Amino acid sequence: MSLTKERQRALKAQAHSLKPVVLLGQKGLTPSVIVEINAALDCHELIKVKVAAEDRDARKLMIQEIVEKTQVELIGSIGHIAILYRKKKEK
Repeated sequence: MSLTKERQRALKAQAHSLKPVVLLGQKGLTPSVIVEINAALDCHELIKVKVAAEDRDARKLMIQEIVEKTQVELIGSIGHIAILYRKKKEK
């Protein structure tokens, strides 16, 4: 699911005013966090996730793991915040 650069820019602009809906804490990326991310994406399509890892490389690895496990498109990441997008499934 590859998005065009124009669509990515539009989604990033749309996400600017959003607050993070999922916060990853000390326990890291647990199965329950994955469930919460999937539920938020099913409801909203576009979300922000705050990854509270102190090391930059650890943050990147966590974000990459989220992308792989939830099958989302990473729109961008700035600091501790990742912007994720997954088109809603049609009913």
